[in-house]
Amino acid sequence: MPLVTVTMHKGHSADRKTGILNAVHTALVNSGVPATDCFQRIIELEPENFVYDLQYPDLETPRTNNFTIIEITLSAGRSVKVKRKILEDLMQLLTAINVSPNDIMVHFQETAWENWAFANGKQIHV
Repeated sequence: MPLVTVTMHKGHSADRKTGILNAVHTALVNSGVPATDCFQRIIELEPENFVYDLQYPDLETPRTNNFTIIEITLSAGRSVKVKRKILEDLMQLLTAINVSPNDIMVHFQETAWENWAFANGKQIHV
């Protein structure tokens, strides 16, 4: 069950936000995540609260105000091959909706099952 957090500057359209969330969810489903496993949130920050390097690591084109961080928390054990597939699909889907991959940073975080309690304080698979 992935938990997706998207962080961006305030002021983006609902269509852009929905497009990004849909692209992330589709990429995850393409990697084998059940379509019903959808837990997403968007954090919008004022420019003074969203500080980042415009060209790290050695980008040829600087990031813009459309820079977006996508954090995907997954249960431990996903292979690098699966993560690369998620990234490949995600970049294609974002490009198709006119979101520049240069403005996207993806962070995968893994956690063990005992670190999740989805509802009612119950831990599953432990």
